[in-house]
Amino acid sequence: MTNTDSDNSREWAAQAYALLKKRQEEQKQELQKQEEQKQELQKQEEQKQELQKQEEQKQELQKQEEQKQELIDTAKKQNIVGQSKTIAEPELGEFDENFTWSAMVLAAQGKKINQISIDEIDWLTKLRRGLEETRKGFVTELLDKLGDDPLTPESLDDLETLLIRADVGIDSTDKVISSLRTKLNEEVVGGEAGIKFLKKELKLIIDKPIENSGTDLLVPQKGKLNVWLLVGVNGVGKTTTLGKLAYLSSKSNYKTLIAAADTFRAAAVEQLKVWGDRSNVDVISNQSKNADPAAVVFDAINSAQKRNVDLLLVDTAGRLQTKNNLMDELAKIKKIIDKKAPDAIIESLLVLDASQGQNGLKQAKSFAKSADLSGAIITKLDGTSRGGVSLAISEEVNLPIRFIGAGEGIKDLRPFNSYEFVEAMLADK
Repeated sequence: MTNTDSDNSREWAAQAYALLKKRQEEQKQELQKQEEQKQELQKQEEQKQELQKQEEQKQELQKQEEQKQELIDTAKKQNIVGQSKTIAEPELGEFDENFTWSAMVLAAQGKKINQISIDEIDWLTKLRRGLEETRKGFVTELLDKLGDDPLTPESLDDLETLLIRADVGIDSTDKVISSLRTKLNEEVVGGEAGIKFLKKELKLIIDKPIENSGTDLLVPQKGKLNVWLLVGVNGVGKTTTLGKLAYLSSKSNYKTLIAAADTFRAAAVEQLKVWGDRSNVDVISNQSKNADPAAVVFDAINSAQKRNVDLLLVDTAGRLQTKNNLMDELAKIKKIIDKKAPDAIIESLLVLDASQGQNGLKQAKSFAKSADLSGAIITKLDGTSRGGVSLAISEEVNLPIRFIGAGEGIKDLRPFNSYEFVEAMLADK
């Protein structure tokens, strides 16, 4: 190969290299362009999806706002908007003596730490405070007399006086003192052991009629119409108690209905409607003056059957011209229930005001003879020194206590628990 040929070859090779390099550069640029286009398309797609997501969120918010407005409009139509529909939940208070005592009572019944609720603590605190007046004139004085010394015949005499003063009743007191005397004859009993034994004896008295009834806790039976008649004289908190029961039942997911059959007391129907609104429970009533209570119950049963109601709560008259008229009215109501709903489960619950003490016991004995009672509800335990009347009701009337009230709030009525009651009644300092 000549020099000229060699030079030409180098030139050609240089050109070929330049061409390849150019081609390679163009390919890189093309690939980069494609990548940029791809990224741009991806970015546009993401923007599109984001816009779509924002639009969906906007539509969802608009839908929620429409639903909210619909609920508000419905509530306004039903006249249930306002504070009456808002039931404040209890808040955790201080870590104090009440909390400690309440937690210990729950623990003693088998509750685990992670099972204890603020609601339970709140109720037990109210119960303990509610029985404070009873406890002041009973336990405080008893502990002061006993101290750390063993029980003596003289201290039992003092205890007997204190029990009677707390309206525990003659029969209940005799029973407790007799048991303590027997135990004292067998062994030396210190003050602490004496209180423990007293708690056991009082609980036995309260539990006996509950055990005899065959029902530890009174609740509506699912699949059947349950009719609970609330009876009692005017002034014991009967209508208020029914309203609180309606709230408790509704909150426990039972379909509930109220029959305003106390047509002889003008304010009773309006009072029940207020409680019904607060509990979101309908009230069946008759606005006619001196309407027939049995007719109201008749209408209420019809409505309850159509709605598949679990529990029909019936407010009855507390006072008529004579006791016989009152009992006749109750018998008439029961006859209507038997005719309209023969399979219904009927409970007649006597509402008693704890502050009435022995007068309440007399009412219980009177109603028990004529009204075929199946249980008692003790109200107004807060602020009275006569909480011991609950034991007299159990022992002398053989009535199982089903619910107790210790406060004015809608949540201050609870199913009766004998252990909690006795512990609250005999709680030491």
